[in-house]
Amino acid sequence: MRPSSPTSLSLSRDAFRNGLFAGIAGLSLAGTVAGCAPSSADNTPGTAGAPPAPSAGSSSLAASGTGYKDGTYSADGNYVSPNGTETVGVQLTLAAGKVSDVQITQHPSNPNTRKFQGQFAGGIAAQVVGRNIDELNVSKVAGSSLTSGGFNQAVAKIKSEAQ
Repeated sequence: MRPSSPTSLSLSRDAFRNGLFAGIAGLSLAGTVAGCAPSSADNTPGTAGAPPAPSAGSSSLAASGTGYKDGTYSADGNYVSPNGTETVGVQLTLAAGKVSDVQITQHPSNPNTRKFQGQFAGGIAAQVVGRNIDELNVSKVAGSSLTSGGFNQAVAKIKSEAQ
C-alpha cells in the first residue's frame, strides 16, 4: 500500500469537513421543518397551575344538560415553537354547551409566530363554531400546526371555568 501524499490528505480532510458541514446543515433544516409539521400524537400540553376562578355571570346550566354555563370565556394557552414558548389568547362564547363564537388574540414574539398565529386565527372559526366544547381538539388549522397546542390548552382552562 502506498502512503498518501500530504496534498491528497489535505484534500480529503477538506472534503470530509465540507461534507460534515453540509450534513449538519441538512439535519438542522429537517429539524426546523419537522417542528412545523403536524403530529400524529396528541401534543396538548398539560395545564399548569390551578384553573382560573369562574367569572361572575349566569349560574344557570345550559338547557341541554351539558354542564357548562352559557357565556363568554377567555384563557391563554402556551405551546413550544422552534423560536421558544409562545402564547395564544382564546375567547369562546358558549350557548347550550356549543361554541357560538371564537376570537383569537395573537401574542407573536417574532414574524414567524405572527404569520402562523394569523393563519390560525383566520381558520379556527370554521373548525369550532357550532361544535360541542367537549368535541374540540384541533390539530392543524390553515397550515398552522403548533398554535393548536396552545388553543387546546386554553380550551381546557375555559372548560374548567365554564362548569
